[in-house]
Amino acid sequence: MIYIPEFFIFLHQSMKKIKRYLGKIHVAIGWTLIIFILLALPGQMFPKEQGFTIPNCDKFVHVGLFAGFVLLWCYYYSTRKFAFRKLLRIFFYIFIIGSAYGIAMEYVQKYFIPFRDFDTRDIISDLIGAGLGYGISNISLIREE
Repeated sequence: MIYIPEFFIFLHQSMKKIKRYLGKIHVAIGWTLIIFILLALPGQMFPKEQGFTIPNCDKFVHVGLFAGFVLLWCYYYSTRKFAFRKLLRIFFYIFIIGSAYGIAMEYVQKYFIPFRDFDTRDIISDLIGAGLGYGISNISLIREE
């Protein structure tokens, strides 16, 4: 049986390793490009599933994409030598950029991508994801201090 304090120590050590590997610029840029590619695919590129489907499953995908966006960029900047307060401010700017990116991509889908729809629930999911990434980044940064 694992005890709670041991679990948090393990989690803290794991976060350091995760940051070391995911805190690279090419990982953050790659994730940003993956988001763009996935959200810019024409609607007919997605398979039509028959039978069992999970309603609103794409909302979870949006949350994950934008949580990953904010987390990866925050991890990258946390490996740089910045003062604690400046890093918190950078994290907030990344959250704002991630939120704007999600909103902008919905408008790109509406006006420029064939067979894709504008969905305000996707925007809400993007904002929730960016917020989760921002919260996790701040908590992990505060734990380091």
